[in-house]
Amino acid sequence: MSPDALKSLFADYRRATASYDGATVRAAADTLFAPDAVVHMCHPFGDVGDLVTDCLAPLHDAMPDLERRDMIVLAGTTPEGTDWVGCMGNYMGTFTGPFLDIPPTGHLAHMRYHEFFRVADGKVVEVQAIWDIPELMMQAGAWPMAPQLGKFMTTPAPMTCDGLTVSGDGQATQDHVIAMLTDLCRYPADPDPAVMKLHSYWHPQMNWYGPAGIGTNRGIAGFRNWHQGPFLRCPTASLTPWAT
Repeated sequence: MSPDALKSLFADYRRATASYDGATVRAAADTLFAPDAVVHMCHPFGDVGDLVTDCLAPLHDAMPDLERRDMIVLAGTTPEGTDWVGCMGNYMGTFTGPFLDIPPTGHLAHMRYHEFFRVADGKVVEVQAIWDIPELMMQAGAWPMAPQLGKFMTTPAPMTCDGLTVSGDGQATQDHVIAMLTDLCRYPADPDPAVMKLHSYWHPQMNWYGPAGIGTNRGIAGFRNWHQGPFLRCPTASLTPWAT
């Protein structure tokens, strides 16, 4: 399917979840998702049988005025020949009830998501999703770990505010990202962090929007000072070099 056709396939679901009504969301999901769709969610959900019933409905119970706001929507066919739609945005709502044992605040809350949907024969057959649940924990004052070094903030939309519009086939972007990941993985076999060549891939005034627990940093220097450097000094860093 073309990128435009894939995005059109999601129009009703995105519209329904943007102003959440349980019955409308259920109907849109039943149209979009295959009955045997595989849903891979982040911890503590794990693999679930139904995205709406097992994940979205409990979130809606905790935030009765829940809204899902996409900031980036990408769609296309991978080199392996599978069609995917990828979304990034924020779930937002008044946090009036507990969610996963996180206590409610009674205030507006936000939780970033990255959700990827594999499409076959006009239906979603697989979901891979990460919700930044620790972000919600921080807002509720239920953060059991050390304070994060980066800034805590709601992740904004892309600077150009055109995150829903992408031109071309994406090959240049894919090549750029793969080259970046290749250089990132040269560490720690080469112990010099300069081998990752960040300046070759990132704008000097870029913002690093790390997940809760890491936080947001400004520019390459901010990334190095508040995330990369402390991470590389961690005794377990050599186990996961891709995370740098």
